[in-house]
Amino acid sequence: MRNGFLKNSALWLGSLLLINFLASFIYLRFDLTEDHRFTLSETTTQVLQKFDAPVIIDVLLEGELPSEFQRLKIETAQLLENFSNENRNIKYSFEDPLEDASQAEATLAQLQSIGLIPANVTTENEGKVSQELVFPWAMVTYKDKTVKVALLKNKLGASTADRINNSVQNLEYAFTDAFTKVGINQKKRIAVLKGNGELQDIYLADILGSLREYYNIGAITLDSVERNPQSVLDQLNTYDLALIAKPTIAFSEAEKYVLDQFIVNGGKSLWLVDPVAMELDSLFNEQGEAMALTRNLNLNDLFFKYGVRFNPVLVNDLYCTQIVLANGEANSAEYNPLPWYYNPMVFSKNNHPINTNTEALRFQFTATIDTLSNPYKKTVLAQSSPLSKTEAMPKRISFEFLNSPPDKEQFTDGNKPLAVLVEGTFSSAYKNRVKPIELEGTKENGPENKMIFIADGDLIANQLRNNRPLELGYDKWTNNFYGNKEFLLNSVNYLLDDTGLINIRNKSVAIPMLDAEKIASQKTRWQFISIGVPLAFVLLLSILFSWWRKRQYSR
Repeated sequence: MRNGFLKNSALWLGSLLLINFLASFIYLRFDLTEDHRFTLSETTTQVLQKFDAPVIIDVLLEGELPSEFQRLKIETAQLLENFSNENRNIKYSFEDPLEDASQAEATLAQLQSIGLIPANVTTENEGKVSQELVFPWAMVTYKDKTVKVALLKNKLGASTADRINNSVQNLEYAFTDAFTKVGINQKKRIAVLKGNGELQDIYLADILGSLREYYNIGAITLDSVERNPQSVLDQLNTYDLALIAKPTIAFSEAEKYVLDQFIVNGGKSLWLVDPVAMELDSLFNEQGEAMALTRNLNLNDLFFKYGVRFNPVLVNDLYCTQIVLANGEANSAEYNPLPWYYNPMVFSKNNHPINTNTEALRFQFTATIDTLSNPYKKTVLAQSSPLSKTEAMPKRISFEFLNSPPDKEQFTDGNKPLAVLVEGTFSSAYKNRVKPIELEGTKENGPENKMIFIADGDLIANQLRNNRPLELGYDKWTNNFYGNKEFLLNSVNYLLDDTGLINIRNKSVAIPMLDAEKIASQKTRWQFISIGVPLAFVLLLSILFSWWRKRQYSR
């Protein structure tokens, strides 16, 4: 009996050793999760397979971390393991940037100087409140290129669970985006149009700086059309996308025809247009008021052909962002944030890869867009809230309305489109019409194409501090971040057919989080279950084993 037991034990042990030995040569992993959270997207796999030299990833999440960041670290490590299994050139490590306390201050300054801003986390444990600095960042290096990766994705008003979910959902996109940047060899081209009173470069500095990581950027002055239209069109046709950011001077028919032919020839376009002339700075006068007037850009017939119409109205929205105004004079002045109904805060519709999982957008003095019936497909990417209304022009805008609460019964004409994607096989807006100028190689029907219309030119404008551009989406007055930059980057990526990258955003991950209140109230109970029950189980097994041995050897 005893020899049989030993033989069986040896056989099982030998089988386990053989299986482990064979498993070291074969890697198998099965993702049985409902949301396939451990399965890499096809786009990510394709990007990873292109690397033929080491890719070094340094993650700054190490050391004593708050629980939520510990969870983020675990999820990051699991994802990086997937990357490494897909391509052995992917190497990663976790580091604590503040491990050396004597060098902590210098390290902190160095990291902040390259844009790695720490998260200031307030934690509470058994009534004790403490603050910690955490660096939720990673650095991806390939050959001579290095790209930083933000691991933490904040969202206005998000709970801890939502913040972790948003960050984990964004991890694969964030790293794949970085891999794409360091691996780009040939870039597509974007033309920033000038000559019709568009935004100055300093207000486009941040978005253009981000786009340069993917694309080559150039400027084309459209008013040169009057002198040499063919040359302007030929030059424009060397670009893949035209960016028109808040024009303020009307377009001539010749300029419109050149743009029309660029579009019909397959050029993509991103239009940010203000059909109403109104700026917040105009209100800072003795009266505290200004007139909002219709701005004629002579673009209505061009847009009408593509199935959209810009309405010369201003949106008032109860879901709005704040402005900061001073009360009092000189040293006694107090600065208070106040709701500004002309600045809608637009939450994502999550109906398209462009806007999926993006932060709320900040619009300023925005108009609305009507979608018209024609063969082209139209997708509303952003719209006002149900609690909004529109005001016709001309309109006197004043700070006075801040002194009285809004009449909520008037805010019932909502859900107005503010940003629209149009896709289809575009025909020339000048088809069957007299052409304003003669151009060579003109077309009346083009290939499949797409364009985006946005009814607020300032959506793309970054603020300035000491005449230096700040990050797009950051409001220096309220210290809030909005999703303008991410939305516009996604828009350009989509227009230029980089759809695989932003489609990763559709991946939805649900991470169950523990209830902190239940943990505190049931702490003793679960301590007993987690410690006492296993000990009791081991004791019971020992008693049974002793009883079995006595029974076996008493015969």
